[in-house]
Amino acid sequence: MSSTLTGKRVLIITSDTGIERDELLKPLEALRAQGAEVTHASIEGADTQTFLQDTEKDRVVKSDVKMADVKADDYHALVIPGGTVNADNLRQDQDALRLIKAFSSAGKVVAAICHGPWALIDAGVVEGKTLTSFASVKTDLVNAKGKWVDVEVQTCDANGWHLITSRTPKDLDAFDDAITKALA
Repeated sequence: MSSTLTGKRVLIITSDTGIERDELLKPLEALRAQGAEVTHASIEGADTQTFLQDTEKDRVVKSDVKMADVKADDYHALVIPGGTVNADNLRQDQDALRLIKAFSSAGKVVAAICHGPWALIDAGVVEGKTLTSFASVKTDLVNAKGKWVDVEVQTCDANGWHLITSRTPKDLDAFDDAITKALA
């Protein structure tokens, strides 16, 4: 096991269903392999249902803790996986929005992939940021006064906090590398 991220604590937040499997599990595994302590918080803090391409039920993954019970102060970075249903649920969850606002206002790393940036809109943190996402989220991000770009991974330090975004599961290697680099 690498120790690049030893001492770093990462929080991954999801709803309880509709999570794109690889966008949860690959960052979780990659960050742990680098030595980070990774916590998966979900809305209910129990089993979460992952999907493949939003349509095929896949693995059930047990989360570590209920989202209401975590604080941004305890972590160095926040990761928001995609999945259309997952992201739509997160953008309506007050605890998810509280965490996104707390991480960004504290100048911490926030990483969101695919539909995950939807939650950033409802947290009110998109304005002035350059970011990417799944193509269908582009209009929403632009309407929230973000600058959308079509690249594998986009990092942005505007407004005093570090945002990492990617488009799809195909971009996960670059996404995971960008998170590791930001925390190292």
